[in-house]
Amino acid sequence: MSQSTPAIELIGIDKRFGAVHANRNINLTVAKGSIHGIIGENGAGKSTLMSILYGFYHADAGEIRVDGKTVTIKDSQAAIGVGIGMVHQHFMLVENFTVLENVVLGAEGGLLLAKGVSRVRSALKQLSEDYQLEVDPDAVIEELPVGLQQRVEILKAMVRGAEILILDEPTGVLTPAEADHLFKVLRVLRDQGKTIILITHKLREIMAITDTVSVMRRGEMVATRKTAETTVEELAELMVGRRVLLHVQKGAAHPGAVALSVKNLTVKDSRGVTMVDNVSFDVRAGEIVGIAGVAGNGQSELLEAIAGIRKPVSGTITINGQEVSTRTDPGLLRDLGLAHIPEDRHHMGLVLKFEEYENSILGYHKDDKYLSGPFLDLDAIQEDAKAKIEKYDIRPPNCRLKTANFSGGNQQKIVVAREIERDPKVLIIGQPTRGVDIGAIEFIHRRIVEMRDAGKAILLVSVELDEIRSLSDRILVMFAGHVVGEKTPDTGEQTLGLMMAGIAA
Repeated sequence: MSQSTPAIELIGIDKRFGAVHANRNINLTVAKGSIHGIIGENGAGKSTLMSILYGFYHADAGEIRVDGKTVTIKDSQAAIGVGIGMVHQHFMLVENFTVLENVVLGAEGGLLLAKGVSRVRSALKQLSEDYQLEVDPDAVIEELPVGLQQRVEILKAMVRGAEILILDEPTGVLTPAEADHLFKVLRVLRDQGKTIILITHKLREIMAITDTVSVMRRGEMVATRKTAETTVEELAELMVGRRVLLHVQKGAAHPGAVALSVKNLTVKDSRGVTMVDNVSFDVRAGEIVGIAGVAGNGQSELLEAIAGIRKPVSGTITINGQEVSTRTDPGLLRDLGLAHIPEDRHHMGLVLKFEEYENSILGYHKDDKYLSGPFLDLDAIQEDAKAKIEKYDIRPPNCRLKTANFSGGNQQKIVVAREIERDPKVLIIGQPTRGVDIGAIEFIHRRIVEMRDAGKAILLVSVELDEIRSLSDRILVMFAGHVVGEKTPDTGEQTLGLMMAGIAA
């Protein structure tokens, strides 16, 4: 690793958003040709700090140095100008454009568009060969899997000459195999002299890929460690400020009557492709049934059918003894005691332009406790929202803040609080801790186990095998729309992985 001038130096960076002190006198040094991790709980200020470095926000105080020179980064173009590129957690791609068209955007080369397109096509070919970033330049973005879409974002930055690459929660939407390939790419980039800043909450990834890791807590930089000289336990404690249970603690399940029954269910997606093919299973009161599988093998469509969002082609769904297969009104299913924490909080769980208290009652806004005659009782709703904020440690604790202004993990806690606090009889959960930090993961896992122990039936879908194995009482494995087997939680990761790939049962 180079011992020359640091790639990045942040000195005394301070940033406020009204009463929220997002960054407090931050100092950070990132060595050239290294992979530097930045971790912290949701709302710790990581993304704010990187947004200042990339020109989305302006610091209230402090200095930024790139290659030893003080720079002013007033916008993302200025960041690109000093060699900084950023891959965002939610991709900035035009879905109906091709890869080439997305990469060309902003780098057209003036009036001679054809010349600019030709230059970018050549650059893509060279970068693909140099950094193992192969992707078809003429493929349409919406037809590419998520892993390849992320690769396009990296290529966009590289074409613009990025020597420093910031990645914000890069594996949040990737399968384990896609994440492994991303890590290979990052190592190649580092070995070729690029500098990588990796924002993540996943401690296993930090240990696997970074050279150095810095820890933020409540807006402050509290520690920097050589990765080889620290442990997962130390980093977790530094992040949260207390000891954290890294493994789910739960006793044996005591299953009761069947609360959710799925029989011979077939579901098609919006293109008419069969995604769930003749699937049957039961979930009993007092147990957690986990569904393991690589994303895109029918889990999403299965949850949507059970939640009443997508109508099945055939088969039956029974909730607490009532057959509901033909119902496509989630409100009616909520009345039967079903709650749903969706996989995609942005598109199905929240209205980001609404304030927190408005999202805290979505789907339940007709309940008597939220009404005063025919009108919404805003005082009652806000008091209820404040109670959930305190119980679930949602940060910042402001029910009047627009939901878009919360971090991803705190947005997730808004959804989790809304659904769990309804005390449902059946809870179906998609990716409960996607984009959530270690402290919040511990909290959410504990609440799920408490729900099970209170006699609730829980169906859990997650691409995180550790999460499936630690929470589930039984594991169903899905591949290509079929349930290909049932296993116990102590089944090895390799065995489950082979089943998820359709290789073994």
